[in-house]
Amino acid sequence: MTYIDVTREFDAAAASYDQLVAASPGYYQNLARSARRMRLPGDGAGLHLLDLGCGTGASTLALLAAAPQARITAVDGSAGMLAKARQSDWPQRVSFVHAQADQLAAAGIHGPFDGIFAAYLVRNLPDPDSVLARLCKQLAPGAPFAVHDYTLDGRIRSRAIWTAVCWSVIIPAGKLVTGRAALYRYLWRSVLRFDTVDALAARLRRHGLTDPQIATMPGWERGIVHTVVARKPAGNPAQKPE
Repeated sequence: MTYIDVTREFDAAAASYDQLVAASPGYYQNLARSARRMRLPGDGAGLHLLDLGCGTGASTLALLAAAPQARITAVDGSAGMLAKARQSDWPQRVSFVHAQADQLAAAGIHGPFDGIFAAYLVRNLPDPDSVLARLCKQLAPGAPFAVHDYTLDGRIRSRAIWTAVCWSVIIPAGKLVTGRAALYRYLWRSVLRFDTVDALAARLRRHGLTDPQIATMPGWERGIVHTVVARKPAGNPAQKPE
């Protein structure tokens, strides 16, 4: 499935997506946990945060809870998911923009950002390194980059649990709720193909971020869903996008 196909599947699933993820134990709580792990100062006053891959707004809500006074630019490549997000009541400090992750500058989105939150995004990018390179240049000195995603710990047990949960719960539930199963079969395969959590941390280091902190989630997602938070060195200023 190509990146364009994935975006179209998200468009098709948007109307019932929140219903599906709400049935996943800890889904919203774990997003909030990852946002808190960014350790954003105070209540976020004066900060400009980027929520990249915001979907229907669940990650935006988590970021807003962690930094209620921050200005948040929430971006997604799926028009359907964004339309769903915009149906909620948001503070004026939150804005939603339809753009692909590799076309932020063309959409008028520029740093420096005081934090970037990427939930369930990096794994879906066709060329993650090119996107990460641009994003890391736009971080303010000392700012965090947080990835929240299905990133397995590399153990056989985690791979087995992920496969069992996908084929017994996620794929059938996705088919039942949305009438489509392709997106959820893709989810299963993409996680198995994606970086382990240690490889993801190493990928962030290669882009100049420092001291990546890895933390997993409780329950069945232990060893399967992780937060990886790395920071731009304090002495490395943000750059204009190329």
